[in-house]
Amino acid sequence: MQPWFTDAKLGIFVHWGIYAVDGVQESWSFYDDIVPHEQYMSQLGRFTGARYDPKAWADLFARAGARYAVLTSRHHDGVALWDTAYGDLSLGRDYLTGYADALREKGLKVGLYYSHSDWNHPDYASTRKPGRPPEMEDNRYSECSAQDEDLQAWERFIAYRDGQIRELASRYRPDLMWFDGEWDRSEEQWRIPELAALIRSYSPDVVFNARMLSEGDYATPEQGAPIVPPDGPWELCLTINDSWGYQHHDHNHKSLAQLIRYFTETIGGGGNLLLDVGPMEDGTVPQPQVERLEGLGEWIRRHADAVYGTVRGLPAGHHYGPSTLSADGRTLYLTLFDAPRAEIGVRGLATPVRRVTVLGTGTELGHRVVGGLHEAVGVLWIDPPAGADLDPYATVLAVELDGELELYRGSGRF
Repeated sequence: MQPWFTDAKLGIFVHWGIYAVDGVQESWSFYDDIVPHEQYMSQLGRFTGARYDPKAWADLFARAGARYAVLTSRHHDGVALWDTAYGDLSLGRDYLTGYADALREKGLKVGLYYSHSDWNHPDYASTRKPGRPPEMEDNRYSECSAQDEDLQAWERFIAYRDGQIRELASRYRPDLMWFDGEWDRSEEQWRIPELAALIRSYSPDVVFNARMLSEGDYATPEQGAPIVPPDGPWELCLTINDSWGYQHHDHNHKSLAQLIRYFTETIGGGGNLLLDVGPMEDGTVPQPQVERLEGLGEWIRRHADAVYGTVRGLPAGHHYGPSTLSADGRTLYLTLFDAPRAEIGVRGLATPVRRVTVLGTGTELGHRVVGGLHEAVGVLWIDPPAGADLDPYATVLAVELDGELELYRGSGRF
């Protein structure tokens, strides 16, 4: 795992492809027979990218406080966003070079999404996952019946896949490869170790998400925020509305306050938030998503010390809200979502406290420890900040410790 990833805290997921033309669900809409396949693929000829401006994307992502982005170079529908020499489906233009160059100019790491599966490739539905129950219904786009397996066709598909991956790795030298679609086949069928070695031959320090199976570097919970954060590095991928790609009818956008909660809870659990945008087919990001990214960036800038250079904070039960901890273990950052009506309590804090301030304003708050017996420490009580010190979305208190953080996790004296 590369240190840049665990300190990035925020990444931007970009789902952009032909599905934005009609505003239908990416790939799944034809796979599940919601949209006729011919109609879905007709979007290929109507995709323009007429206002695609990767520098504007990169500028927006940087203003949001992101440190990396991940663009769908090829979804399950097999349509490539670069001028690939492999397969018959591409947009006839290289959209990735401008994207990668623009991100790097802004100091952001370059991520590429690539689907293991390709439901449009003629050789893809030539086998099935080992151990799959025979009574399971076959989907004509992804698998065949056991008696119809064609291993030579599968070899052709792997050659096609490797050719595209070699193009991506050699041309764009991605910092992160975000794979998807791993459920369709086994690790052996995908030849995961060989695939990882191919990519690393061009980008030795590349980071893989967990959908590279045994070669994955971090967990990737999707849409559902974990109640118990995963051990080790992880990333919550989350949509701003209910859709990954652009869907013109989906106006159910999460509020800025909700997104700040997702973000602070994620980084408090040691993870990154990979927040998704779905550009329209012309390449412009919908205004409601722009506004939320800019709002999140403004909050992050006011509270940068509690975001970058931190690690996961207190376990549940010590403080009723998310928290982060400085890398040296000497400053604890407590997030308050609501205006406190009384003192703020922190339990189990064994390290003495030097000072408590409101992050962003610098106002110092009174504090005291009450109670405790033997090894069971007392409760730290912090005076509530005044109204002028409260952030409209989430207020952060910086608790400076007299030494590295130590916690009491026992049950007290019986």
